[in-house]
Amino acid sequence: MGLITLLASAAEGGKEVSHDYTPFYIVGGVLAAFAVLLSAFGWMRPDFPKGDGPARAVMALGVVLAGGAMVTAVYVTS
Repeated sequence: MGLITLLASAAEGGKEVSHDYTPFYIVGGVLAAFAVLLSAFGWMRPDFPKGDGPARAVMALGVVLAGGAMVTAVYVTS
């Protein structure tokens, strides 16, 4: 896409599009709650999580939630 095409499409912009951001708010809220709970558990129990398996599960859940937030952010803005 050339600069001229980009500027022309930006100039046409002006169309109002309504988006529903609810999926992002839900997934983002769950991710934020997960982060707060994880930090609270880490603060109260310095040995949390015990072992490699639970640590990997917590990391995997964090990755899934962060990925979900990114995917829903892209979905609701497109």
